Amino acid sequence: MEQSKVNQLLGPALKSLYDIEGHLRKTTLEPALRELIKLRVSQINGCAYCIIYHRRDALKLGVAERRIHLLNAWREASESEYSERERAALAWAEAVTLISQHHLPDDVYAEAGRVFSEQELVDLNLAVMSINSWNRLSIAFRYEPERD
Repeated sequence: MEQSKVNQLLGPALKSLYDIEGHLRKTTLEPALRELIKLRVSQINGCAYCIIYHRRDALKLGVAERRIHLLNAWREASESEYSERERAALAWAEAVTLISQHHLPDDVYAEAGRVFSEQELVDLNLAVMSINSWNRLSIAFRYEPERD
């Protein structure tokens, strides 16, 4: 099924997903942080469409190509590559995306709670939920990645 047809059939549900994105743009989560989360979750889920889309958006926001390339190995990258806030967000995003494997580890929960306010933690989780939804739509309905 073509992407435009899927989008048409989604109707109000698609609007709800866009409304969540609109909400996230109004939060205190930095735009570059949100893109890193979207990109990392899309890598985990293997969503080619979203990887291309969010790589492009991250570059527009000034995220260095090096940090995008290292994102899949952010834990092994130098601590200077990703801030404490980014590391806590990426750990949270990975744990929530893979929640069926090991639930949410206590250390990830504690670190995120230390680095983010309560509202930011709720918004972070909403961002992870949102990109997981987009990934599942894009993969299930075989959205084709855009060309640069």
